[in-house]
Amino acid sequence: MEFTKPLISIIILNYNGIKFLKVLFDSLLKTTYSNYEIIMVDNYSTDDSVNFVQKNYPSVKVYGTGKNLGYAGGNNFGIKKANGEIILLLNNDIEVTPNWLNPIIEEFQSDENIAACQPKILQMKNRNYFEYAGASGGFLDIFGYPFLRGRIMDTIEKDEGQYDDNIDLFWASGAAIAIHKKVLEQSGLLDEDFFLHMEEIDLCWRILLQGKRIRVCTDSIIYHFGGGSLQQGNFKKIYFNHRNSVFMMLKNYSTHRLLYLLPVRIALDKITFLKGLITFDTKLLKSLFMAYKWLIINFKLIMKKRKIVQQNRKVKDKALDKLFYHKSVALGYFLFNKRTYKEIWK
Repeated sequence: MEFTKPLISIIILNYNGIKFLKVLFDSLLKTTYSNYEIIMVDNYSTDDSVNFVQKNYPSVKVYGTGKNLGYAGGNNFGIKKANGEIILLLNNDIEVTPNWLNPIIEEFQSDENIAACQPKILQMKNRNYFEYAGASGGFLDIFGYPFLRGRIMDTIEKDEGQYDDNIDLFWASGAAIAIHKKVLEQSGLLDEDFFLHMEEIDLCWRILLQGKRIRVCTDSIIYHFGGGSLQQGNFKKIYFNHRNSVFMMLKNYSTHRLLYLLPVRIALDKITFLKGLITFDTKLLKSLFMAYKWLIINFKLIMKKRKIVQQNRKVKDKALDKLFYHKSVALGYFLFNKRTYKEIWK
């Protein structure tokens, strides 16, 4: 089969990331794939990022947002500026390998139903280990908790080739996700009310509800510094992760599934809250309280978004069952010591 070379728009969202940009752009300019454009969207940085890129990388198209739009808003801003048939959202704390784009395009062209794809993502510092935010592709348990091939909760596996098969995913990592632009016209862009974290999972869920496929392409390898925006344990990270996982359940599940899965999810969060009380973890307690406060205050907004998703969906929940983990990944991890993807997904 002969592969064509569609234009790829690589969109880099930057916020005060000057310390990462030399490594990123130096590696991007070594890309062997010939048909691409690079767009940097600056999310109202206060450092010298814009001047640095304009001076040292004149081929990069730089756009300023004028205010911090968050991950979703900033990337949506860039998508609207892009000319490519393929949109590739890339974090600013990434180093790519020269041949990273060719396998992704080949994966897309192997099946017209493939709508999105991610590379294998390894740590920049410890290059034999998977990276927290992307690893070798993402999945979701039925209660809204995400996990990865290569990372369950805080346990990160060494890459020994155990996840080198290209498979269908529930979600591709927002650190490096390639998407057909025409698919975004059907599913909608990233939901800007998520602001930070899980926007890509919500988007991938909506793409799957269109009857499309999402893949990992392990012949494409990149390295991610990780935590460049928010460190692990940061209040905002905990808050948005709890808030947004319930948010996307409310949007994307059918009414039938939501009626029996949401109460269980709330019960699991109550257990987490109890853990916070026992351990005097005020950060955890505050994040959970604020997350549910936001969900209650914004219930009408969520229901409005839910209506749009449910009207536009083309497949039933059952069509996605093979991509869901039908138990609690959190309980498996904490109660039964299941620390790897292969132990979880038996």
